[in-house]
Amino acid sequence: MNTFQKVSAAMNKVVGAAMKVPMLEKLLGRSMVVITYTGRRSGKTFSLPVTPRQKGDELVVGVAMPDKKNWWRNFLGDGDRVTVTRAGTDRPGHAVSTRNDAGQVSVKVTLDPTS
Repeated sequence: MNTFQKVSAAMNKVVGAAMKVPMLEKLLGRSMVVITYTGRRSGKTFSLPVTPRQKGDELVVGVAMPDKKNWWRNFLGDGDRVTVTRAGTDRPGHAVSTRNDAGQVSVKVTLDPTS
């Protein structure tokens, strides 16, 4: 793990913890969600706070500096299952990552229909 990844992991823990504090959860929950997924190689569960663009049941997460990050690679090809948590509410979905010709990476999460 390089220095950038170590700093990012520490920041993600701080933001993730802040999102569980009731007063902050409401404030941060307006723009941020936590994506929980299982690592493709390790089989470990990871939770990552992100700021997506949302339209209906679709979220798009832009990945800044994708070559310094690995998490989005879990969703290459056919993608994989995720859980999206916003303001204490979990919603399952399916995530697929893509890289465009300019090298920009985004992860599209299609949330499962609510019953």
